[in-house]
Amino acid sequence: MADPDWMKDIRALVGKEYGRVYGWDPVNAPMARQWAELMGLDNPAYADGSAIPAAMLQVWCMEGPQLNHYPPGSTTENPYEALKLIEAHGYPSVVAVNSELEFDRPLNAGERLYYTTRLDAIGEEKATALGTGFFVTLVMTYFSQGDAAAGRAEDGRVGQLLFRVFKFKPANPVKPVADGVTAPAVPKILRPAPGISDDTRFFWEGAKEGKLLIQRCKSCGTLRHPPGPSCPQCHSFEWDTLQASGRGTVYSFVVMHYPEVPPFEHPNPIGLIELEEGTRLIAQLIGVKPGEVAVGQAVQVEFHTFDTAAGPMALPQFRPVQSVG
Repeated sequence: MADPDWMKDIRALVGKEYGRVYGWDPVNAPMARQWAELMGLDNPAYADGSAIPAAMLQVWCMEGPQLNHYPPGSTTENPYEALKLIEAHGYPSVVAVNSELEFDRPLNAGERLYYTTRLDAIGEEKATALGTGFFVTLVMTYFSQGDAAAGRAEDGRVGQLLFRVFKFKPANPVKPVADGVTAPAVPKILRPAPGISDDTRFFWEGAKEGKLLIQRCKSCGTLRHPPGPSCPQCHSFEWDTLQASGRGTVYSFVVMHYPEVPPFEHPNPIGLIELEEGTRLIAQLIGVKPGEVAVGQAVQVEFHTFDTAAGPMALPQFRPVQSVG
């Protein structure tokens, strides 16, 4: 598609470098250990602080829970200005399409990082199933600040993040209804149907019968969820199922505030449930206010049937239970 006239000034920004964004804290072992634990990484080097997970690169320069709250000295420029300008011309929606991290070397505790951003490219206008818009690519380059005492006199590059988003005009926008015109009926939005394969079919068939079935290796007895074709412990392909009691505790949780995706209610608490049999699964928490969910909270499974695009489906959800005594 040919560019609209207004796009010329936005394309002139390609190649622009935006200033530094500093990290609040130096690279440190406690944060690395906690991050590795949350990600399920059991490398002992992360636990004792002798190594820093490379995939944490982006984490060290994040602003924290307060939006756009960066350390003093960080740039006040908006590296996403091209996205804002495209949005102002009637392309309000955005979806991330890919993110690629590159690592130049391992990080060490005590290093202080910052990154700079370059607007790398804006693609030609494309028509997709989502709508019509532009692919915008940004590249963040990460540096370690020089520290003469640590033998690093100059700042040095440590890695790079490529981030590409699609800024678009929705294919089926909601049109305002004129005065005196009856609005068309809004179709009921159904829950998305879970993906069902030969490996997972038993789980959903069990849920339909009100049973919480967990895959079990017939060779070594290891329980596993999500289900898979082979045992991660002994690699056997032989398996059966165990009907779990449905009792467990909240091992971890998140509360979804945004985006608000119908038909789910928001805020929407989602728990990582540790079953008393020892394995864990992810499920929606019900019967509890989002601010009252707590790690270690006792929960019990309930099965509820919902309309989905694939027809009625029974889904396991967990409700907190009152402790006795």
